Amino acid sequence: MKRMLLLLTGLFSIIASAQIKDLYVTEGIINELHRFNIGKVTFMEGNIPLDKYKKSDFLKSYALSQKSDLNIRVFMDNSVANYLHRLAPALPAEELMKKGNLQFSFYVDDTFIYKENIHHGCNFGSGGNKNTSTTFRVPFTSTKGEDWWAMYMWDRFKANGGENALSDGMHRLRIEIRPYINNNNTITTGELIAQGGVELIIKTSKITAKEIAVQPINPGSGWEVSELPYDKKKIEALNLDIANYTLKEITSIIVIRDGKLMLEEYFNDAGRNTLHDTRSAGKSFTSTLMGLAITDGYIKNEKQTLDTFYDLKQFANYEARKDSVKVADLLMMSSAFAGSDSNNDSPGNEENMYPTDNWVKFTLDLPMDPAKTNGGQWDYFTAGVVVLGDILNKTIPGGLEKYADEKLFKPLGITKYQWQYTPQHVVNTAGSLQMRSLDYAKYAQLYKNNGIWNAKQLLSSDWVQKTLTMQIQIPGRDNQFYGYLFWNKTYSYKGKNHEVFYCAGNGGNEFIIFKDLPLVVIITSKAYNKPYGHPQADRIVGEYLLPAVLN
Repeated sequence: MKRMLLLLTGLFSIIASAQIKDLYVTEGIINELHRFNIGKVTFMEGNIPLDKYKKSDFLKSYALSQKSDLNIRVFMDNSVANYLHRLAPALPAEELMKKGNLQFSFYVDDTFIYKENIHHGCNFGSGGNKNTSTTFRVPFTSTKGEDWWAMYMWDRFKANGGENALSDGMHRLRIEIRPYINNNNTITTGELIAQGGVELIIKTSKITAKEIAVQPINPGSGWEVSELPYDKKKIEALNLDIANYTLKEITSIIVIRDGKLMLEEYFNDAGRNTLHDTRSAGKSFTSTLMGLAITDGYIKNEKQTLDTFYDLKQFANYEARKDSVKVADLLMMSSAFAGSDSNNDSPGNEENMYPTDNWVKFTLDLPMDPAKTNGGQWDYFTAGVVVLGDILNKTIPGGLEKYADEKLFKPLGITKYQWQYTPQHVVNTAGSLQMRSLDYAKYAQLYKNNGIWNAKQLLSSDWVQKTLTMQIQIPGRDNQFYGYLFWNKTYSYKGKNHEVFYCAGNGGNEFIIFKDLPLVVIITSKAYNKPYGHPQADRIVGEYLLPAVLN
């Protein structure tokens, strides 16, 4: 009797679900392949376009390695939005899309490993249309430089048991997908939408002696080579952990000691001429250019306020506090704008800025945060650095790009680099200024030299000292501070503290300037949006480089 009641309950649920009218007209069943594979998660190598995708492309087995392109293509009979509507028919459409999405469950050899309710902002289909798309493709692994939520989910699956489950040998991976709604912290999960599996062949690559050995410094670096001794076994241990992927996606490590090149190593297909995208590490260059512009008289000083550059009454949400925002407030990430990159709901979050057609207007249109005072509290705010770039570009004759080349890059001997640009084709001072690792080292060494390069005072020593000063504490981080678009922290080794200032960018990219040691360290990495990016950079310095140099 109990079993009969459960069957009837399930049947009524299916009938009720089927009677709920869809919110959106979907794109329907795309083709015959779709028709015969509704409800399936299929696996493929790389991104095979849907119109070229054939059943013969479905992977039955796949050799998974650190450099692979494992993708899934999912065939559904409806769209994500309509599935969510069935779960919560009383919720308005806009609420559905803020409270729900898909749930992925991972099984290895029929053992449940990991489940994730993906963020409501994760998109699907061409153009990311969750309202109408009935099929979608996402990569779990990629060698193509893709940056997808699915790849981070795959990393979390591996970190939460997947790595151990996928030991050497053959394993069956199965994926199950369901819709979910999180309404007032109550999660409701729907029926199975799609499932599928693939046999994964796992074979750990053999690490060669060449991969472990300290890499020789080839001629033509532009640096005098250091002859000081260091513990090569520590560097070999570092190289081993990069080769076996204990330290992930590292592309280069440079060590400058006493102004000379001690270590120059490249990994994961990078080399001396690779231009690295170090993301927000490029923000620090904005501080440098501001210091140069103040010295040259284009900017009075960092206490100059926004109202001297803009008629802020012409922008939305005007109030007098906007007028009094100082250049220094933007350099220290301490303005009162309602902008916080650490808060997804913040109006000024950088992800809200990028889709707009004018990033400066976006920023100056923002309201002020009633809980903040200018110069009062640190809060990471990318859009404010864009405004600094605009101020420099409009104030300096000939524009910022030409000025940077003539006043900074050419004097440092930096000739190969690549800017990104804003929609107004102004250089993007918020980040992604790509350079070679040895050129990043020149930039960091300039600060170590107190602004001197080739016996010439290139950057004011006063500006260097202001920049490398604990201007404001970073909330939530013990004994960590911020200067003028430079970070601050301390390494401890053998009971002694070593303070550093550094440039930092998404993925674990860091240019590190030691205050008490004659060291500059450059670490470049592609671990973008990975939780291990910066912690593993700290590990490289604390567990390998400092012991190698100081012992």
